[in-house]
Amino acid sequence: MALNPEDFGTLLIEEREDRLTVLLNRPEVRNAIDQQMVDELHAVCAYLEREPKILIIAGTDGVFASGADIGQLRERRRDDALQGINSTIFVRIAKLPMPVIAALDGYCLGGGAELAYAADFRIGTPSVRIGNPETGLGILAAAGASWRLKELVGEPVAKEILLAGLVLRAEDALRVNLITEIHEAPLLMEAAHNLADRISRQDPLAVRITKSVFHAPAEAHPLIDTLAQGILFESQAKFDRMQAFLDRKNTDKRPDAGSTASTTGTTADRTEK
Repeated sequence: MALNPEDFGTLLIEEREDRLTVLLNRPEVRNAIDQQMVDELHAVCAYLEREPKILIIAGTDGVFASGADIGQLRERRRDDALQGINSTIFVRIAKLPMPVIAALDGYCLGGGAELAYAADFRIGTPSVRIGNPETGLGILAAAGASWRLKELVGEPVAKEILLAGLVLRAEDALRVNLITEIHEAPLLMEAAHNLADRISRQDPLAVRITKSVFHAPAEAHPLIDTLAQGILFESQAKFDRMQAFLDRKNTDKRPDAGSTASTTGTTADRTEK
């Protein structure tokens, strides 16, 4: 059963056959992440764990997410911190079966940045501002930044962000590979869907298993790779896709295929690479 957009108050939901788009929608507080948004993101994850699809997360009104809701955060105490309210949902998002794309615009700070770090892909606009100002508020970035960020950008840049309050502009984020593409704001969602299209052209099971293997701990390799490949070697998609590849190659080699086949072959080769 598909998600009902009317069940959500802080998120705007659009569902297609192969993907789900979720827009953070609290524009009055620059999409700050509050408890209701966390609860609704859990509902999204529960659905995608049952019905694996690509997830695109973006913001509204030129902002991704300005951070956690400071009004709520100020009132939280030790027991709230020990619940890991934000870290739990971000871990769940990172572990979704299919890839997650974060489309970033404007402020992407604090908890908003940590949500973006949990995605598999991050693309942005020229106005992106991404960082973790938590130490300036007397706390730490405890929802993933303290360990994910150094994996993404390396220890020196991560320490500048976490310990010295560095906020990266789009070009700097691109330079350190924290984002991989920059698009003007009106084209951002189109770019996110283009990336989702590329993922959708792959075999869904192969994508799911590759994501799991990629994030496995180092000591699990190469055994996990071998076992995963054993599963995929028995999948019908493997036989169908490889046979289609061979059929295209054979068609391209036929003398009577002419220039049309040659052009098709060239295009296919570029796509496959």
